[in-house]
Amino acid sequence: MDVSFLGGPQPQRGVGVVAPFDFALDRELWRWVPDDVSLRLTRTPYVPVEVSLDLARLVSEHETLREAVRALGASEPEVVAYACTSGSFVGGLAGERAMCEAMSSAGDVPSLTTSGALLEALDELGAGRIALVTPYTESVTQALEEYLGEAGVTVTGRAFLGLTRHIWKVPYRSVVDMARQAVVGAADALFISCTNLPTYDAIPQLEAELRMPVLSANQVTMWAALRGIGVHAVGPYQGLLLQPEAAVVAEHEATSVPPAQQAQAAQQAQPEEPEGWT
Repeated sequence: MDVSFLGGPQPQRGVGVVAPFDFALDRELWRWVPDDVSLRLTRTPYVPVEVSLDLARLVSEHETLREAVRALGASEPEVVAYACTSGSFVGGLAGERAMCEAMSSAGDVPSLTTSGALLEALDELGAGRIALVTPYTESVTQALEEYLGEAGVTVTGRAFLGLTRHIWKVPYRSVVDMARQAVVGAADALFISCTNLPTYDAIPQLEAELRMPVLSANQVTMWAALRGIGVHAVGPYQGLLLQPEAAVVAEHEATSVPPAQQAQAAQQAQPEEPEGWT
C-alpha cells in the first residue's frame, strides 16, 4: 500500500524560555501558546538552596543566564523569556534591565523577564494599585513590593504562604483563598506571583468574582513573549488577553445586561473545578 506524505508539520515560530531548575509547570506555559508557536525551554543549574532571596540571586546571575541563552541559540528562538519572578525582581528595576541586556547580548535576540513583563502588563491595563498574592516568605514578598514601589505601583493588600519549597504543589483553592484575603483596598488588578505556582484555571474564576483583571507570573510572561513576536496569547476569560476590539465589545455587553443576567453569566464563565479544588 502506498503512503503519501503531505509535507508537514507546519513551520513553528520559536519562543525560548529560561526557567529555574525547580520549575515544574511546563504544561501551564504551553496553555497560553497558540498552535503555530513552539516553546524551547532550558533550566538553570541546580543549587541546593530553598526558595529565598539568596536563591533568587543565584538563579539570576548574568553568566548563568548567558549560558542558558546560548544553549537555546541552536533552536533559533525569536525572543527569550526568563520565567522567574523573584529572580528578576531581586535586583530592582536596574537589575531587571541588566538581566535583559545580558541575555540579549548572549543570544543576539530580544529578551524579557517575568518581572519586566508584569510592569508591561500593568501599564497596558492602566493599573497603578494592585492586590498581591505570593507563595513566598515575608522577606521575598517584601522585596517584590519594593520592586513594584520603585516602578510607581502601590500594593493595596497582600497575602502570602511562607513556602520555601514545593510551590508547584499548591492547589488552586489556596490561590483563590489568598486572593480573597489580599483584595482589601481599592485595587485596579490582582497579581499572583511565582512562575512555579499554578494559576491558569484560577484566573477566570477570580476575575468573575473580584471584578478586576487578574494577572499571574506565567500569564504575563507568555503574554509579553508572544506579544514581542506579534502573536496573541490564548486563554479564555482572561482580561489581559482580550484584544482591544474584544475588550470594547465585552465592556458594552457588561453594561447593557441587567445585573441578574451579569451574575448568571459570570457563574457560567467559571471553569470546572480541577481535581483537588476543594
